[in-house]
Amino acid sequence: MADREEEEIDDSLNNQDIVTKYKASGDIVQKALNHVLAEVAVGKKIVDLCALGDSTITQLVSKIYNNKKVEKGIAFPTCISVNNCVGHNSPLASDAAVIAEGDIVKIDLGAHIDGVIAVAAHTTVVSSSEEPTSGKKADVICAAHFAAEAALKLLKVGNKNTQITEAIAKVAETFKVNPVEGVLSHSLRRFVIDGNKVIINKQTTEQKVDEFTFEAGEVYAIDIVMSTGEGKPKETESRTTVYKRAVDQSYQLKLKASRQLLGEIQNKAPSLPFTLRIFEDEKKAKLGIVECVKHDLVHSYPVLFEKAGDYVAHFKFTALLLPGGTSKLTSFPLPHVTSEYSLKDPALCNLLQIAGAAAPAAKKESKNKKKKLKAAAEKTEGKTDAATPAAATTTTTEAAKPTEAAAPAAATTTTTTTTTEAAKPTETK
Repeated sequence: MADREEEEIDDSLNNQDIVTKYKASGDIVQKALNHVLAEVAVGKKIVDLCALGDSTITQLVSKIYNNKKVEKGIAFPTCISVNNCVGHNSPLASDAAVIAEGDIVKIDLGAHIDGVIAVAAHTTVVSSSEEPTSGKKADVICAAHFAAEAALKLLKVGNKNTQITEAIAKVAETFKVNPVEGVLSHSLRRFVIDGNKVIINKQTTEQKVDEFTFEAGEVYAIDIVMSTGEGKPKETESRTTVYKRAVDQSYQLKLKASRQLLGEIQNKAPSLPFTLRIFEDEKKAKLGIVECVKHDLVHSYPVLFEKAGDYVAHFKFTALLLPGGTSKLTSFPLPHVTSEYSLKDPALCNLLQIAGAAAPAAKKESKNKKKKLKAAAEKTEGKTDAATPAAATTTTTEAAKPTEAAAPAAATTTTTTTTTEAAKPTETK
């Protein structure tokens, strides 16, 4: 809030209260994203799905940590980006775009409790067929999924950020897709969603980051984005609606609408990203934000696109580097897809514990997946217990349980049940 008290708090993972809040925030993200996943269907308005994700987070955080004044809520507004849209698509109420059959849909959102942030993104395919989705859509989803699994394995004390970037490139090459340029995985701190330590999704001559070593007690939002296109997205006519206050900038705004909007931003979202949907008057918000952007009072999250006909997949998770190993806070059931390509690189196969890619073929997914997701979503009506944050995972399917990188068998549950022999297509579901 605007008058947030600056108090001395140990916001490291040495503070068990902070660890508990990370897990509780992850629990809320797990439930909210499952709720949205369950509602993704042909004909659904994208703006309604975004509003559902945001309202679910708001509802869930309202039920916990009520014994003292704790700021809590949305850490990143729900974004629904379809097909060649890379991300940050969180339309206003006046937008009429809907989900169509065959769409590859990416859901991105985040929650926080007392500034302790958890974020996640997941990709699904809208299909009425019982057969697995194949072709480019499957290739890009498999690539993003296995790159995320590799990143989780490499995210441990003593390793370097460049190792993850290199693994992403190897996986992309296997599935004949490209990592999207300009995507960064950030370290997280209390009330800081874009920390200074970053892992770049794709390194180029123009885009590089400093190499560093992961240390105990750090928290990261691992962001993996793959494209069947060139991986060089551009802005189009789509309106930017997601912003974040630039807390180190000030300026005396001229327009009354701009001053009013900045005041509302200071009150509703003083340090974390927000969508213009949170303001009652859409027209005034669109008018006021222009001057705020012009004078660098807010940072923009532009809606980016690959070329028409390309497909983009996105997976994101929050992970804690705890003394016992790396803990991934969220995980979701994978879409039913099958690729003609499979991992063969010995180092990657060894890393993911799928030596020779000789795991059994994936079992056909139950027809009741949507019903299970909806049942999980309905649990959001119940009480969320901050003291037992893992409880939410019991409402999802087996594949949706959070994994521990320190426990190899658990961390590779999805992989070992979704990868076929080297001579057969890779299949995830």
